[in-house]
Amino acid sequence: MVNPETARTAVGIIGNVISVGLFMSPVPTFLRIIKKKDVENFKPDPYIATILNCFLWVFYGMPFVHPHSMLVQTINGFGIFIEAIYISIFFIYSNWPKRRKILLWLLGEAVMFVAIVLSTLLAVHGTKKRTIIAGTFCVILNVIMYASPLTVMRMVIKTKSVKYMPFWLSVANLANGLTWMCYALIRIDPWVAVPNGLGAFFGILQLILYGVYYKTTNWDEEEKPKEVEIPGKP
Repeated sequence: MVNPETARTAVGIIGNVISVGLFMSPVPTFLRIIKKKDVENFKPDPYIATILNCFLWVFYGMPFVHPHSMLVQTINGFGIFIEAIYISIFFIYSNWPKRRKILLWLLGEAVMFVAIVLSTLLAVHGTKKRTIIAGTFCVILNVIMYASPLTVMRMVIKTKSVKYMPFWLSVANLANGLTWMCYALIRIDPWVAVPNGLGAFFGILQLILYGVYYKTTNWDEEEKPKEVEIPGKP
């Protein structure tokens, strides 16, 4: 019989691999920005939100908050690194009003993160209570970030076209959600299970919409610039 911890580690490693692929999915967007030396109509919002999400999950995975969560820390540590690169590129090729917006958002996120960390560590003692507080903030932010796929699905239904909802990205989101949900259920971690259960659910809905509207999609239309928005990873 397979040891639960061994199984959890194996599933977590698979989750890390899938999540790395998702974090890397905006690379074509940023190669385009670098080539054109212009951010065009792309927005920094998804990347600014994602980096805060990653910081919160790294904090959540700390031994003094939620022990035995090293794989949650590793993938979100990578997320911080790659999102910082994305934001830096966006900052370099933006005009001053957009740069100011980025700086203000990052400052606000830094203040929020420090406040969450200090209030969790100083006001609460014991990993169980700290897990509840940190996990609550992580889940709330993840749920807010799921407004992105909801917006995409609404556009698909409205236009009866799946052209701007990449099939393989939807598959990867489903696989990512299922993998991390399984990881969480092996050691009963509702704070990781809930947002990833939602992610898997939205992934299934996206694939259903893809099947429904694939035949009504006009693939010959001129493609418009689009950005890839990624829900937070555990």
